[in-house]
Amino acid sequence: MKAGWSKWAIRFGIAAVLVAVALIARHYLTRDPLGLGIASGNGRIEATEVDISAKVPGRIRTILAREGDEVKAGQILATIDVDALQAQRSQAEAQVQGTVTAVQSARMQVAQALSQRAAAVAQLRQREADLGAARRHLGRSTELAAEGATPRQEQEDDHARLQSAQAAVDAAQAQIDAIDATIATARSQVAGARANVEAAQAATRQLDVNIEDAVLRAPRAGRVQYRIAEPGEVVGAGGKVLNLIDLSDVYLTFFLPEQAVGHVGLGDEARIVLDSASDHVIPARISFVADVAQFTPKTVETKDERQKLMFRVRASIDPAVLARYRAQVKSGLPGMAYVRIDPSKPWPAKLALTPAK
Repeated sequence: MKAGWSKWAIRFGIAAVLVAVALIARHYLTRDPLGLGIASGNGRIEATEVDISAKVPGRIRTILAREGDEVKAGQILATIDVDALQAQRSQAEAQVQGTVTAVQSARMQVAQALSQRAAAVAQLRQREADLGAARRHLGRSTELAAEGATPRQEQEDDHARLQSAQAAVDAAQAQIDAIDATIATARSQVAGARANVEAAQAATRQLDVNIEDAVLRAPRAGRVQYRIAEPGEVVGAGGKVLNLIDLSDVYLTFFLPEQAVGHVGLGDEARIVLDSASDHVIPARISFVADVAQFTPKTVETKDERQKLMFRVRASIDPAVLARYRAQVKSGLPGMAYVRIDPSKPWPAKLALTPAK
């Protein structure tokens, strides 16, 4: 008798465990009574945010966008006062002109030195010719003096003239060497002046870039979320002026348990229903699935469920689809995301897509 009761107790226990497992699985795989083939999670609409910041410090001259305005890529949103930069550019431009003049002056010095060298070379040739003539005179006078045809004094005079001619040749060569040194110095001055020109031109281009960057443009299409600064305020380099939301990258982040996330892959179809527009079912695609589990945030799960490890999932809305729901989809709105963990099962009627208008 006791053995029979034991068998029934074991069977009852197994049945109770199976029922508990089924209830737990149903609890995690769905937040709404949509069936075990649908997993869901709650979250908030998010979008990529871009800060419009000043690259160079200065006073804000104008802000052309208001909070809530939709802007296009490249549209001018604000301007920074550039009077100081313009003054610096004028100074840099004057430095460019000065360095260009210095290059021309150095080149003229090189040309002048080359002309002087040519004259010195011609003079050296003349002195060398005089030296040759003095050598010949000395040779003849030495022969005549040895024969007694001319006095010894003439030979000595020719020898003195030879030494004088040799000294003149040495002096002419020294002058050429000095001119060569001057030419080398002048050419190095030309190279230095050219480097100064390039540096001054680079400084001018840098100022041109800074002046251009003082015009703050939208890096992408989006909606202005915040005006962080106002005209007349002084901002530093990197100071934020506006905050922009990229309307082409809108998604809802939610969490799924391990039992469900194993059936979810990138590109899978998803549906989003916002709390503020529950009559609209917005199509989406899974664009991110975390590969590491984490504790679910307090704002998403109840106290007992926060003790479970969950996986973060992101459902992105296609920009073309988003254009139809732009009035309903706003950053920060809470809602539910649904995904099929059994692709063979159709979407329930409650999640049928809202017809396009």
